[in-house]
Amino acid sequence: MVIKMEFIKEEREDMKIEETFRVKREEDTEEQTKMVFIKEESEDMKIEETFRVKHEDTETQTKMEFFKEESEKTSRLKHEEDTEEQTDLISLKKESQELNENEEEDQFEKPCDFITGKKSFNCSQTVKTQKRPQKTGNVSCFLCQQCGKSFNRFGDLKSHMRIHTGEKPYTCSQCGTSFTLRVTLRRHMRIHAGEKPYTCKLCGKSFTLKESLRRHMRIHTGEKPFTCHQCGICVTLKETLRRHMKIHTGEKPYTCKLCGKSFIRKSGLNNHMKIHSAEKPYTCSECERSFTHKKKLDVHMRIHTGEKPFTCKLCGKNFTRKTSVKNHMRIHTGEKPYTCSQCGKSFTCKQHLDVHLRIHTGEKPFTCQQCGKSFNEQANLNAHMRLHTGESPFTCQQCGKSYNKKGSLKKHMMIHTG
Repeated sequence: MVIKMEFIKEEREDMKIEETFRVKREEDTEEQTKMVFIKEESEDMKIEETFRVKHEDTETQTKMEFFKEESEKTSRLKHEEDTEEQTDLISLKKESQELNENEEEDQFEKPCDFITGKKSFNCSQTVKTQKRPQKTGNVSCFLCQQCGKSFNRFGDLKSHMRIHTGEKPYTCSQCGTSFTLRVTLRRHMRIHAGEKPYTCKLCGKSFTLKESLRRHMRIHTGEKPFTCHQCGICVTLKETLRRHMKIHTGEKPYTCKLCGKSFIRKSGLNNHMKIHSAEKPYTCSECERSFTHKKKLDVHMRIHTGEKPFTCKLCGKNFTRKTSVKNHMRIHTGEKPYTCSQCGKSFTCKQHLDVHLRIHTGEKPFTCQQCGKSFNEQANLNAHMRLHTGESPFTCQQCGKSYNKKGSLKKHMMIHTG
């Protein structure tokens, strides 16, 4: 019985040990399985993370390549725009230089628009709303859209636009004359003040403007920088050359509304109008004879002073007028460039042809205001008027006898000369 009990006890202990071993082995196996599973899961996560990182790297690279392509495209477009803009500016500058050479001031009726760089503005906009202009190199370029002229400052462009709009905001309080620029008004005021700050050091003549003195100096230097390409004549002023060119083109834009006669210069029309109005504001202080033009009075005064500043280089004969010397020279050359279309008679000067043509037309445009008698030339009327006034301006230097006609004095001189 005791042996049996010990056997049972031993068997129970064996079973207990076996059970303990089994439980421990199962726990080890389960833990090992968990570790394997965790390891496998960790490796899967690593692989997945590696794949994700690689994928993100690929996406990043793709995005970088896309941004690079976009950047290159933007840079290329910007370069093309800059190149195109630069080409436009060069073209506008060339047009501006060509337009600057033409001094004719055209009046425009278009809206007053202008551009700075690529930006476009309107004169009605205020200065505060203007954006900064795009720069060409280191200089801001303000461009007039109407004529292409460029300026470095917006204020200069704004003043320039008044040429196109006709705006003259600065008015003289004394005579009412208006100007586009304040500086021009200041110069104008010197006329009323009698101020002439610029004086010629050679002859002492004074001028209100520095530019007038500079032009005057060409009289002393003999400089004639402007040349006609058609006839080769040289003149001191560009404005004189421009008027001279109208002789070649035949342009006579100023026409008398009363008789239809046309003139190259506006001053010529103004002087001509005095014939119709009978206005003769310039009177000789010696003989009280009146003239329509001051220049004619100056020439007339040489009769009283005996001044004959123009001399023929071939025969030494002196004349009161430069045109008289020019016409006289044709006597030596035999030139008679003016021919009558009706009878073929030729003359040395145009004035003689004009007088001759009145024989064919019967025109006698010069009428005596006292007796109504008419004449075909001014000289005949002048001689006739001396009958009414009793004037005898032509005096013999040998005997003192006076005559009312120059021809009568010449006939008288034959008595002394034989």
